[in-house]
Amino acid sequence: MENENKTFGSLFGTIPLISEEHLDAILSAMTKEESTYYLVEAIKAAYNRGAFTIGEVEVISKAIRLVASTNG
Repeated sequence: MENENKTFGSLFGTIPLISEEHLDAILSAMTKEESTYYLVEAIKAAYNRGAFTIGEVEVISKAIRLVASTNG
């Protein structure tokens, strides 16, 4: 019972993982829409970790807005 509330880890600091099997399920069943979501979350995590310059952030921000508007 106690293990039910624990997580295995997280993807990009925002997506909880329950187990290694959960990660495998995400990978094997990923849709195009989900892949866009995961890419956006990965970019946000990298930004929060200081991985990009200001110019790079501008380009990424515009690209995310364009991708998000075509998927919505």
